[in-house]
Amino acid sequence: MSTMNSGQFFAQTLKGYGTTHVFFVPSIFNSSQPAMDDLGILPVTTHHEVAAAYMADGYARASRRPGVCMAQGVGGANLAAGLREAFLSCTPVIALSGSAHPDSRYRYLYQIIEGFPMFEPVTKFNARVEKPSRLPDLLRQAYRVATTGTPGPVHLELPGRQGEVIETEADFQVIIEEQFKRAPAFRPAPDDSHVEAAARLLASAERPVILAGGGVTASGAGAELVALAEKLSIPVVTTLTGKETIPGNHPLSLGVVGTYGRWSANQALAEADLVFIAGSRVGGHATHNWRFPRPGVRTIQMDLDPAEIGRSYPAEVGIIGDAKMSLKRLIEAAKPGAGRPEWVQRAQSLRSEWWASVAPYANSDAVPLRPERVCKEVSEFLPEDAVMVIDTGHAAIWSGTMVDLNKPGQRYIRCAGTLGWSFPASIGVKCALPNQPVLCFAGDGGFCYHIAELETAARLGINVVVLVNNNRALSQTKKLFDGAYGGTQRGRARDMWVFGEVDFPAVAEAMGCLGLKVEKPGELKPALERAFSANRPVVIDVKTDIEAFPQSPSR
Repeated sequence: MSTMNSGQFFAQTLKGYGTTHVFFVPSIFNSSQPAMDDLGILPVTTHHEVAAAYMADGYARASRRPGVCMAQGVGGANLAAGLREAFLSCTPVIALSGSAHPDSRYRYLYQIIEGFPMFEPVTKFNARVEKPSRLPDLLRQAYRVATTGTPGPVHLELPGRQGEVIETEADFQVIIEEQFKRAPAFRPAPDDSHVEAAARLLASAERPVILAGGGVTASGAGAELVALAEKLSIPVVTTLTGKETIPGNHPLSLGVVGTYGRWSANQALAEADLVFIAGSRVGGHATHNWRFPRPGVRTIQMDLDPAEIGRSYPAEVGIIGDAKMSLKRLIEAAKPGAGRPEWVQRAQSLRSEWWASVAPYANSDAVPLRPERVCKEVSEFLPEDAVMVIDTGHAAIWSGTMVDLNKPGQRYIRCAGTLGWSFPASIGVKCALPNQPVLCFAGDGGFCYHIAELETAARLGINVVVLVNNNRALSQTKKLFDGAYGGTQRGRARDMWVFGEVDFPAVAEAMGCLGLKVEKPGELKPALERAFSANRPVVIDVKTDIEAFPQSPSR
């Protein structure tokens, strides 16, 4: 043990766990910031607590190390709101917030409300650090909980508006538990009998499909997934979070399923006689409200959490274990057969039919641009180590269905459903992967949520590139307003989903970034080339067609 203040202890602990950036809104745990600065940990001051949580989320997904975010007591509610995304996406994030000073609790301290309960529904572990001596063990527990089992966010509340009650000198011992630096912290192996049963089912099926989800991505098990599919000649569909697990141009790859997926991938699931659910919770969005796979189909489900087996589809066989370990065992147990040429051909014909249906738009020279053409240009341009960070809504549909990741090392990180997440998250991703190209793909509606963070990126030299699919609208809501107005919008209806013209390049330039405008298809590739060589944050404002809507996810 050695005598140090609690901020120095906190900074040394973060350094030991491999943290390089901390995202926060001042003022919280003030003594930790100079200590972090001295140790080479960059304190990233953001313009909103939600953005700080999103940055920590993006950082964690990219690095697979816990991301850290902080806020003073008055910002605790905002920080909790930002953790919703990390909770839904099973991301290891450690959040710290201030609270009322014990002497002022229940006496209407200025700006303070009871924030602690707000963290309960969005964390795996929510604890109060009531005195300095508890900081070491609770901080270690935070890392353990965040990285084990199904990963997720945790929260520590520090007493005092700025956590000042624990800012004291004491004899602290810095203990780093190496196993909990990354997620997954453990890789539990599956039961051999379950693996063998699954292998027999896969061998006997006539029309099997593998549905790969975020658990495969989080485990880094893409190579094993592809090897199993190839060994058994099984077509693969993915959720959005599992998109990077198989190259888009692989003969067995059918693309993304669900509400934001291709109708061809959903149709293949509908025709399957066995579905191997690999690392997916198969919730409403991934299954288009449980239409695909069809109810009653035979399933095998593989998950790290036993509670997920059979939750949405009764599983004939459940495999409990880490995705990488489980797929390795399954590859060993599986017996290659004669293949399923007719089924594979049917799956490939569905994929070809879908591509033929979107090709006119992907190759269109129309002005304003079709989003399909934007995605085609992005697919062709992306470097092999590029990371795409995707918003929800139409940004996820267009990129999920139309962008193919065909080069080794390309990654696709998308939010679980919170509009506006992608831009702050991309800043966190770039902090985690400073030497890799990071492309944020967002609509103008989503980008506006946290546009102030352009200043954050410029101030700290976080050189993310933002491509704004700018159709001047929240176009996904158009049909809702059509319905609300009886089929014909009138009065102020369009004011509720159509925006005024915003000069995003001018806004970017005013905040210290590079702003580029794209109005014709031929301008996009040069803009991308310039953006990724600019050595500064860039906004590419791509003018797209407000009347362009994605295809239905079902026929």
